[in-house]
Amino acid sequence: MTPRHFLDIADLSREELRAILDEAHARKAARLDWPKAKRDEDAPLEGYALAMIFQKNSTRTRVSFEVAMTQLGGHTISLSAADTQLGRGETVQDTARVLARMVDCVMIRANAHDDVLSYATASAIPVINGLTDLSHPCQILADVMTIEEWSGDIAGKSVAWLGDGNNVCMSFVHAAEKLGFTLRIATPAAYAPRTQEIAAARAAGADVSISVDPHTAIANADVVVTDTWVSMGDTDKDARLAAFPPYAINEAMMARAAKDAMFLHCLPAHRGEEVTDAVIDGARSAVWDEAENRIHAQKAVLMWCLGKL
Repeated sequence: MTPRHFLDIADLSREELRAILDEAHARKAARLDWPKAKRDEDAPLEGYALAMIFQKNSTRTRVSFEVAMTQLGGHTISLSAADTQLGRGETVQDTARVLARMVDCVMIRANAHDDVLSYATASAIPVINGLTDLSHPCQILADVMTIEEWSGDIAGKSVAWLGDGNNVCMSFVHAAEKLGFTLRIATPAAYAPRTQEIAAARAAGADVSISVDPHTAIANADVVVTDTWVSMGDTDKDARLAAFPPYAINEAMMARAAKDAMFLHCLPAHRGEEVTDAVIDGARSAVWDEAENRIHAQKAVLMWCLGKL
């Protein structure tokens, strides 16, 4: 049977994406005020093992997947690429073939998107994209879940992205195509998201706009999102820090959004750069709900990948 990979939101149908989000909401609601390591009552992944491969540093991805599997009744194995045979030259394809005999699912937090695609092609078990240089679909599921907790169905809402047109931004583009919200991106021209991805999303019906003007993008937005200006692997730090200050989210910038707009940031945040303390710690910030929701969104992804949903 062909494994059910979770590599990009663009690969899923709207119905599949909606089913994952609905499951995430339901599972979170069912364990209100429970201890974090207590199993869900049905423990749907009891006996299942997830291997997690990390080529990049991780806090939220590692902890959320470990807690997610614990709550679902399963087991996790955490692997640093540098400490495995991948670090000594074994191909991703050979690693994929070996791990498919030992675990039930693999999550990869990788440098290159092509490595994840190559791994998935060779894998007989489901593969989950935990982050690559091109996309971060697990994060966007948590973001959408958080938006819906705060203000209902995301369809018809306007989301403003200010800052780097990075992997998280790209997954927002994919989500806009599937879930029917407006996405307004403002970024310096040199740091805009990939034009071919934008064109594909628009061709599929996505309402996505790109400009260099942050004030236009944020005007009356329901949701305001940003990310760090210098991501892991970026080598042009000085140029980025010079280009992005007009896109910083401060109280004056948030005042341009809708009166009840919410603020999101996938973290880690560089306070005083892309966002001020007053915004990230303010009443309109949902970043801590957003971080927690990585657990619940990924539980639903794991269940979908393993045929439980």
